[in-house]
Amino acid sequence: QVQLVATGGGLVQAGGSLRLSCAASGRTFSNNVLGWFRRAPGKEREFVACINWNGGDTMYADSVKGRFTISRDNAKNALYLQMNSLKPEDTAVYECAGRLGALTTIPMNYRYWAQGTQVTVSS
Repeated sequence: QVQLVATGGGLVQAGGSLRLSCAASGRTFSNNVLGWFRRAPGKEREFVACINWNGGDTMYADSVKGRFTISRDNAKNALYLQMNSLKPEDTAVYECAGRLGALTTIPMNYRYWAQGTQVTVSS
């Protein structure tokens, strides 16, 4: 199985940057599609970005395109989300997740989940 731990959240001013990390373990890590999701207060979980096994194929939500970059380093068993030009509406609990299979934006299709890390963007 794959185990994930998300870190790197914090408080940042609008226009600032944060880099989230997701540490992964398990024999199937390199074969997993990995993704980032977020939950804003009072809202359901929202897709943010995902990346395939070798980092050659990515997918982003329209709301974060051009501002966020997802990447992975399989040698380090790590997933990252570089978040630039942050906006107050980016405030949410961010979760990383993994699955075997194709890229997908649907949370239910992801099997492995980390406890979320809080990102707060002040105006």
